[in-house]
Amino acid sequence: MGDFNVYGIAIIPVVMGLIELLKRAGLPKRLSPLTSVIIGILVGFYYLAPGDPPKAIFLGFVIGLSAVGMYSGAINTMQHISPEKTVYRVRKKKSL
Repeated sequence: MGDFNVYGIAIIPVVMGLIELLKRAGLPKRLSPLTSVIIGILVGFYYLAPGDPPKAIFLGFVIGLSAVGMYSGAINTMQHISPEKTVYRVRKKKSL
């Protein structure tokens, strides 16, 4: 697959799903952006540009960072639409 087209963009939700599965399996949330980029680069090497390493790395970064941004954007939108369903953590005051 030489060009980045609709099939390449369709991989973004797949990467999002893989990251969500990994988080539910125990991956710390703070490592999800890095993991997303790594998965994106792997997809770049094996699917998008198998014979062109610089292009595979670039497209992998695009896929990985897009997946992270899409997830973050969806969460922010849902919080804006229904703020009453948003769960907030409350800090407990330390007792003396």
